[in-house]
Amino acid sequence: MAVPQRRTSKTRRDKRRTHFKLEVPGMVKCEQCGELKLSHHVCKTCGTYKGREIAAK
Repeated sequence: MAVPQRRTSKTRRDKRRTHFKLEVPGMVKCEQCGELKLSHHVCKTCGTYKGREIAAK
C-alpha cells in the first residue's frame, strides 16, 4: 500500500484545491425588462425570448 513519505503541507494541499470551486452561471440582461436572466433561456420576469413573448405573465 502506498504511504506518503512526508506530511503534505497546508500550502501544497490548498494549491491543489484552487480549481475546486463553484462557477457562476452566465447571466445576461433581458432585452425587454432589463432583469438578469440565464442566457439562452426565457426571462422569468416578463416571459420573453429573443424579443418574442413565449410565456404569458
